[in-house]
Amino acid sequence: MSETSAHAGGTPIPAEVLDAIAQWLPERRWFGGKGRPIDAVTVALDEPLSTGDPAVHDVILSVAYVDGGHDLYHVPLAWRTDVPERLESAVITRIGGRAVYDALLDPDASCVFLERLASGGDIGALSFGSTGIPMQTGLPGHMLTAEQSNTSVVFGDEYILKVFRRLASGVNPDVEINVGLARVNSTNVPQPLGWLQATVAGEQFTTGFLQEFLRTAADGWTMATTSVRDLYAEADLHADEVGGDFAGEATRIGAMTGAVHAELREAFGTETRGSDHLRMVAGRMRARLDEACAAVPELVPSAARISALYDRLAREVLELHVQRIHGDYHLGQVLRSHAGWVALDFEGEPARALAERREMDTALRDVAGMLRSFDYAARSLLQEWENQPHLAYRAEEWSSRNRDAFCEGYGEAT
Repeated sequence: MSETSAHAGGTPIPAEVLDAIAQWLPERRWFGGKGRPIDAVTVALDEPLSTGDPAVHDVILSVAYVDGGHDLYHVPLAWRTDVPERLESAVITRIGGRAVYDALLDPDASCVFLERLASGGDIGALSFGSTGIPMQTGLPGHMLTAEQSNTSVVFGDEYILKVFRRLASGVNPDVEINVGLARVNSTNVPQPLGWLQATVAGEQFTTGFLQEFLRTAADGWTMATTSVRDLYAEADLHADEVGGDFAGEATRIGAMTGAVHAELREAFGTETRGSDHLRMVAGRMRARLDEACAAVPELVPSAARISALYDRLAREVLELHVQRIHGDYHLGQVLRSHAGWVALDFEGEPARALAERREMDTALRDVAGMLRSFDYAARSLLQEWENQPHLAYRAEEWSSRNRDAFCEGYGEAT
């Protein structure tokens, strides 16, 4: 299945280790090739970052599939002779008396990345960039478990390192946009601190991004669904009568969103698109509709009506003002800190190509994403009260109230 591959340190990673990784990869939440049998795993890059016990290497693997496709995955590895009990479940395999495991799960190994980012510079094909803000090192790392497409490690409640797993060539928009917003002195995003890039076969890949960690912040989805739950528990009250009314926060999220869009225009400029662009957008939407219908046959009866809307869009003759946007905006992408709301994760939709995620678009795409998220928040809890169908009215009431509040805040800001 796999073959021995030489790395930059000079010692090849044994074939049996790569075989074990090939068995381990499909079980990871961030692995995007589920359902596609792996043909071979080889090493595209392996740079030693520290020696000793543990020894830490930054590794990029090339995963070839039986169907002929392939992906690059960022899998930092650690080798350790004495494995603490807390890491036993993380071991991928053992060879030569040493355990091989995901370095991000080990505080003793993951802190190496913080140290390298704090010092900056290059190590072989790796480049550690910095915004110039001094950083504290020696902080323990704790890997978060909630994410799916990436992996995040929090260092001492001060910093958070997002490690990009499935790699695409080019600058990741999460780094590009956050750094751009920092240059125009935005206070609506956590402070960016540093980033990690790797060069593989002449192409550059963003593999990690370090930001300020807002340890006391609460995410918008949790706060919104708590408000919904309070409303459902008081079924005889209206949304504006419940103590957990969220409309004030929705207004503030709208105002923050409008401010971020203005800052994005300042940082990256704007452009104008015509009818050709609208036809291209309509074509993409039709393709996604076809994919959705293939995955969910229950959508097929509605496909003709949806497609008719896309056809109408393709016939429009107008100028569309576009700019850089968030691209995957919803309540889970905003945090309420002591200083107010901030926006996170400007990576865009992970399923879309990187070049497509970096394109300018209408700011109203972000607005639409957040409006849809309010509706999701209201309706996601209905199944918990499945014997109380009258709550569907309350769900619509809550959603409508908060959508209006968001739009009010956005309109005032823009």
